Amino acid sequence: MSRIGNNPVAIPEGVTVDVNDGLITVKGKLGELTQKFDAVEVKLEDGNVLVTRSADNKEQKSKHGLYRALVNNMIEGVSKGWTKELELVGVGYRASNQGQKLDLALGFSHNIVLNVAPEVKIETISEKGKNPIVKLTSHDKQLVGQVAAKIRGFRKPEPYKGKGIKFVGEELRRKAGKSA
Repeated sequence: MSRIGNNPVAIPEGVTVDVNDGLITVKGKLGELTQKFDAVEVKLEDGNVLVTRSADNKEQKSKHGLYRALVNNMIEGVSKGWTKELELVGVGYRASNQGQKLDLALGFSHNIVLNVAPEVKIETISEKGKNPIVKLTSHDKQLVGQVAAKIRGFRKPEPYKGKGIKFVGEELRRKAGKSA
């Protein structure tokens, strides 16, 4: 029995949810998102979205909680938005942006310039004495996570000194290194 899939998703004020044969559309103050679904039923009842399954086979059980979580993320995204923060740890690591172009100096012979999707807002924070921070904000959780993973993939944090791009608040497993 799915514990997550059985929970109803509350629809806050200012958000409209529309369900049409295999497609759910969520509109809010921050944007609009659509998601295809199959193997489950999505119903609107009393200001809530309910995801139900008709049988207990493996496919429907696995998609029950998945689609409930996706609908919840869509509703939260168009009402509040999603934010990911990346921290650049290392001497000489810098980040700057002009519009949707993110310019990263990560110790390579050249800077990395990344064109980010227009749905994602970029903000770079550089304070003296602190590591630079790249802040990504959007209404689409999947897109924010994908862009953040791409940026992090340019220079993953290494386990000895901790240099690289890491999420703010991420705990890294450190290794001891060589001893004399």
